[in-house]
Amino acid sequence: MIILAVACSSSTPGKTEEPAKTDAAANSSSEEGGKSEASKSLVVYTAAATDVMNVVIPEFEARTGIMVDVVSAGTGELLKKIEAEQANPMGDVEWGGTVSVVAPKQGLFEPYKSENESYIIDSANNVEGMMTRYDIIPMVLLVNKNLIGDIKIEGYADLLNPKLKGKIALSDPAKSSTGLTHIANILQTIGAGDENKGWDFIKSLTENLDGRLLSSSSAVPKGVADGEYVVGLTHEELASAAVRQGSPVEIVYMQEGVIVSPGTVQIIKGAKNMESAKKFVDFLTSKDLQTLTAAKLNMRASRSDVPAPSELIQITDFKIVQEDLKYGLADNQTWLDKFKDIYTSN
Repeated sequence: MIILAVACSSSTPGKTEEPAKTDAAANSSSEEGGKSEASKSLVVYTAAATDVMNVVIPEFEARTGIMVDVVSAGTGELLKKIEAEQANPMGDVEWGGTVSVVAPKQGLFEPYKSENESYIIDSANNVEGMMTRYDIIPMVLLVNKNLIGDIKIEGYADLLNPKLKGKIALSDPAKSSTGLTHIANILQTIGAGDENKGWDFIKSLTENLDGRLLSSSSAVPKGVADGEYVVGLTHEELASAAVRQGSPVEIVYMQEGVIVSPGTVQIIKGAKNMESAKKFVDFLTSKDLQTLTAAKLNMRASRSDVPAPSELIQITDFKIVQEDLKYGLADNQTWLDKFKDIYTSN
């Protein structure tokens, strides 16, 4: 989820012609009850990958006439930014992150359910009222094929190979929802039934990081693709983007088990462009958009009527770990504190 960890703002160029409207677009741009025209601008805080933004944002602008400013950073950093700006929200939408990371901060967001909620698969329903799931994201490893040599990587256990010391990319779980979800993935697989065993593994893993911890989710696949690292802990969308871009990389689904998390989008409480924000959430959950992102970006849709991309392995072909949200939500800060202690002691 990308551009790099330092938050920056950029405007996407405007369109010079009025697009033909689908029924959904016509509905989203109509005015009700004689109200004045809604705002034609939107500020999106996002951890989405660059190629995802390059498809979604121009398509949204073309269909709605709403111009989007993007602020890109890791989910953890964005949540801190939103929290700091509560008295005067500077953003309208937070796009990206997983339920386990966003849910503890759900008080920062407006209650809103997309007009497409009835099409969302049961396991991705917006039961909280303010977190809309727009895609399904497996956690994965990404391996540089040019650098791996004879080192076998089939799962987490292989990351402790001494040959990989200093060559493993992991994003700081305090700044990245992907990094934190991998911690949860390890604790629920290697540490299943004995959390101490999971933390013992994480201690060994941090030792093999050799003092290197990345500041954003997006830096992981970039580092692997550029040859700075041999392997990275990332998620399927970012990994798939690196494959599509022609990088010498391959995706590995951990043999210990894979947490499959929905990506979320939510409206920031007190958003200045509230109607535009609602249209953006509706757009991300529309059949047109999810069909487009499945075809162009290999994204797994959250809608029940959009099939998985043919380029990805079927979700039934790897071992799925059901994310224990109650367990995770209760322990997020404890995990972050413990990870920090372990990492800084190495």
